[in-house]
Amino acid sequence: MKSVFRILPAAGLALGLGLALAGLPAGAQQAAPGQPTIPGLKPASPAALAAAREILAMKNAAAMYQAAVPNIVQQTKDTLLQTNLNYQKDLNEVAVIVAQNLAGREKEIGEGMALVYANEFTEQELTALVAFYKSPLGQKLLMNEPRAIQMSMSYMNQWAQQFASIVNGEFRSEMRKRGKQI
Repeated sequence: MKSVFRILPAAGLALGLGLALAGLPAGAQQAAPGQPTIPGLKPASPAALAAAREILAMKNAAAMYQAAVPNIVQQTKDTLLQTNLNYQKDLNEVAVIVAQNLAGREKEIGEGMALVYANEFTEQELTALVAFYKSPLGQKLLMNEPRAIQMSMSYMNQWAQQFASIVNGEFRSEMRKRGKQI
């Protein structure tokens, strides 16, 4: 069973972005210069975006996607290698070039996340959240939440393993009632 901790950053990013975009209506409006265009989201005020960026920075959201470009380059190279084994040397060299050419593009994810936050919360709410995260309780939340999430995920893994054993026992018991040993 794969540990949740290995897939948590990528899964969190995919889930977070997927959930943010899933229920949105089609048809994007024109974004302000420098803002990403996300279908269904309205352009945000500079103040709302600034507050959203500050919240994301305090929450260290960039850690979720900092390796996005090299990871996608690697995945693409690996996919291409599956059908082009004779180009392995070239694809390895090209991967370095592509990664260098596209370095920094992961920041687009952060801008998109800020736009999502600016659409989900009013400018006043974002400002209040910034103030909260700067408060002693907010600082404690920022400091302790990653550990609390990690411990929760560890507990969930442990619970799932124990519960799977119970489910397995139930299956075996019900199959024995039918005269079948598994």
